[in-house]
Amino acid sequence: MAFLDKLGSLAKNLGDKTNEAIAMSRLNGKITSEKALAETELRKIGEYYYGQFLSGGQIEPEILEACQFMISLHLRRKRVMSNKAKVTVIIPNYNGLKFMDPCFKALDLQLCRDFDILVVDNGSTDGSVEWLKEHEIPSLFLEKNTGFSGAVNVGIKASKTPYVILLNNDTEPDCHYIGEMIKAIERSPEIFSVSSKMIQLYDHSKMDDAGDMYTLLGWAFQRGVGRPSTGYNRSCSVFSACAGAAIYRREVFETIGYFDEMHFAYLEDIDVGYRARIAGYDNIYCPAALVWHVGSGTSGSKYNSFKVKLAARNNVYLNYKNMPCLQLIINAIPIAAGIFVKYSFFRKLGFGKDYLEGLKEGIRTAKKCKKVAYRPERLKNYLAIELELLAGTFLYVYEFAVRQIEKKAASDKS
Repeated sequence: MAFLDKLGSLAKNLGDKTNEAIAMSRLNGKITSEKALAETELRKIGEYYYGQFLSGGQIEPEILEACQFMISLHLRRKRVMSNKAKVTVIIPNYNGLKFMDPCFKALDLQLCRDFDILVVDNGSTDGSVEWLKEHEIPSLFLEKNTGFSGAVNVGIKASKTPYVILLNNDTEPDCHYIGEMIKAIERSPEIFSVSSKMIQLYDHSKMDDAGDMYTLLGWAFQRGVGRPSTGYNRSCSVFSACAGAAIYRREVFETIGYFDEMHFAYLEDIDVGYRARIAGYDNIYCPAALVWHVGSGTSGSKYNSFKVKLAARNNVYLNYKNMPCLQLIINAIPIAAGIFVKYSFFRKLGFGKDYLEGLKEGIRTAKKCKKVAYRPERLKNYLAIELELLAGTFLYVYEFAVRQIEKKAASDKS
């Protein structure tokens, strides 16, 4: 009897524990369900107030920060490459650890989720590699610094989506950015690239870039740089998209070639945009796609020896590669004038020697570049480009004059 009593007691204890386990399971399920419901409601609240802020409503900073966090609770996900996304956001990185967190927080807040992320690290030594691995961000790690061109080419070739967005690590895109970029490039199959409205991160009242332009003088410039950010609200054609925050039609690279790795960095986006124009494609500007940009996040300053030398060399490559011999002869005088003015400018800044060294290297090594073959059927494209260069020259002079007038007016007030 004692044995049966013990057996009965054991069975009762087992039954009680089973009932407790079932009750706990039901409770956990209820908690999980209510937690998910709460997060959904928090997201809706966050989206409402964040939308009010984006529409110009006055929201207290503490409430805005809380709303951004609420949205990110829902949108943050383990970042893995998918087969269904429309666009891959490719972020080249070289020792840009300090920019990582704000850039990825901005990407977490994108309302359009139809994208993949791929970081291409150029042999960073500042802890970027460890940070990317810790946060499980899809990345490709290169052994050495291959420059902007080398890094983005690796990313473009590794992506499978119809479009790619090239995004500098020192940017913070608006929550509508990716959606607006996709809408813009899907307007026509003839569009190769779309440039975003880039605003200075540390001074939201000023533009950083509204698409890149090129001139008869052989000068590339950022349209709108330093001008009021309240302007530049119309979509238009540009000579080239600024690759710091632009979307590209991936398949076109197979036709016109990828970013020229001889450039390493600087003017490589003008070069690829130029080749696209020769092939008959369009590059446009989308004012609805907003990005805040630090600028010179990797090189560290607007002018330095490294940047001046590379830009001078790449300027030679750019003209040699893309202009047929006749066009080079026609534009020889304005290009020579542009070189003289730039040399005089950089000499005053102490970079005259660097500029000349860059020119010499460009002339010495230009034949290593893959020159775009002239094809008679593209004559109309070359004529259109020549007119664009002329228009770009007048636009540069106009914007330069306006900036000087605005600076003088501001100086007189102070």
